[in-house]
Amino acid sequence: MIRKFVGAVAAVLALLAGLWLMIAPFALGTQPESEDWSNPTITEFSTGLGVAVIGLAGTAAFAAAIYEDLVTRGLVTVRRRAPEPEPAPAPAPTGVSSAELATMLAPLVEALREDLTTTNGHRR
Repeated sequence: MIRKFVGAVAAVLALLAGLWLMIAPFALGTQPESEDWSNPTITEFSTGLGVAVIGLAGTAAFAAAIYEDLVTRGLVTVRRRAPEPEPAPAPAPTGVSSAELATMLAPLVEALREDLTTTNGHRR
């Protein structure tokens, strides 16, 4: 466990070093604001980006290893979601004929038609 913690700390330090390399030319004033990036700035920024990406990947890997170790030791409990219930099947039609259905839906269709033809109390 201590080795994993030390590795995580080293990875975080690498991440911070990479971020510093990326901002150093601008923070220290070696890169003029109004000019294109100079070759040393491009080199420092690119190197810092690479170191930061590797540090971030290492931090994530060590954090996952520490979490797994804590779960194995029983110090952290894993919450599992309850499986979502399957939707109930639609009830089978109970013998309603299409004529009865048309009769039941006629008032709804008429109300929708009336609503679509009026806008703010005015006909279109």
